[in-house]
Amino acid sequence: MNPVDILRMLSLAAIWGASFLFMRVIAPVIGTIPTAFFRVSIAAVGLLVILGLMRISWDFKGKLKTVMLLGLINSGIPATLYSVAAQVLPAGYSAIFNATTPLMGVLIGGLFFHEKLTAAKLGGVFLGLFGVGILTRAGPVAFNMELLMGALACLMATTCYGFAGFLARRWLDHAGGLDSRLSALGSMLGATLLLLPLFGYSVISQPPASWGGWNVWLSLLGLGLVCTAFAYIIYFRLLTSVGPVKSMTVTFMIPPFGVLWGALLLDEPLSMAHLYGGVLIAVALWLVLKPAVVKTAEVAAS
Repeated sequence: MNPVDILRMLSLAAIWGASFLFMRVIAPVIGTIPTAFFRVSIAAVGLLVILGLMRISWDFKGKLKTVMLLGLINSGIPATLYSVAAQVLPAGYSAIFNATTPLMGVLIGGLFFHEKLTAAKLGGVFLGLFGVGILTRAGPVAFNMELLMGALACLMATTCYGFAGFLARRWLDHAGGLDSRLSALGSMLGATLLLLPLFGYSVISQPPASWGGWNVWLSLLGLGLVCTAFAYIIYFRLLTSVGPVKSMTVTFMIPPFGVLWGALLLDEPLSMAHLYGGVLIAVALWLVLKPAVVKTAEVAAS
């Protein structure tokens, strides 16, 4: 990769790592559903403005309803689950759990989409789950039911991402495909519509005790505009430049940034469990993402 692509990858990892910091600031104050709703709705508005300035053709090729439905899976539900986790988990924990996304993709592909499960990939899945176990049991946060529920929420979110990847390929990549920037916008619009009635109900039935101060709303703008809308633009540029496989390596870089931002800005405690669990998950990701070894086959003489 050239220096510009490396800079894009580092920037993207730093931005996505910061998203867990912002959620940790927002969710305990205004609650789960408002956090998730404002994240996707602000991102949708931001993408509308950005795509308008970029003069993107608004041709969804008849797939707007499909991509909005996909948005429920890849944006609306995960945003809600990560907001649940942010109520109880340090930002660094959520960032590390987020790195299990490719592991979930391997399991889901093998179980539901007829993808080949190699020994290395299966070993990577179990090693990654073992790393999650070490982090939850030996980390600086006491192991209790709240921690377990937060970890489960993160893993359910990564499961949604795993399903979304395969469904996007099946639903969107046929008949010429769809501009990925329009896919992002449609996803955010679908997630916003999903969460709108839930947001209205939560505000009426159990409004937050406080809507927070400037730090909460600046965090919301950072989460929606920078960590979601702007991050998509960087990701799409990276995807075009280096391809999907190399782009997935950004997953390795998000946990260190998530842990770093949490420690520096929220005074979250650090322990060796961060290192042990993070290294195991990183090795697991390498096993899952590394190119398969192609055995030399006998070639017939031409």
